[in-house]
Amino acid sequence: MSQKTFAGVTVDVNEEGYFTNPAQWTKELAVEVAKEEGIQLTDKHLAVLDFLRERFAKGDNLTIRSVGNSGIVDIKGFYGLFPGAPMKKAAKIAGIPKPSSCV
Repeated sequence: MSQKTFAGVTVDVNEEGYFTNPAQWTKELAVEVAKEEGIQLTDKHLAVLDFLRERFAKGDNLTIRSVGNSGIVDIKGFYGLFPGAPMKKAAKIAGIPKPSSCV
């Protein structure tokens, strides 16, 4: 298991940089991870991250469609918030493992 330091806090990550212990996540760390991904977090970003963390904690399958149906943002908006690979980037910033729906 690897470790990475964000804003002076060391967290456990896998080889792709995803948190292996979601309990280590904080919003302050999310801001730092987002910076590495080239994203400046807004309240809308944080609402999506909270949604993903809640769904992950419940054991739900995380998909782009589920985010689009969340009522927080539509699919196009999700791509706008997390350009390129929205689910991968959002999961990494949310401090949860990469969803199985991501390749």
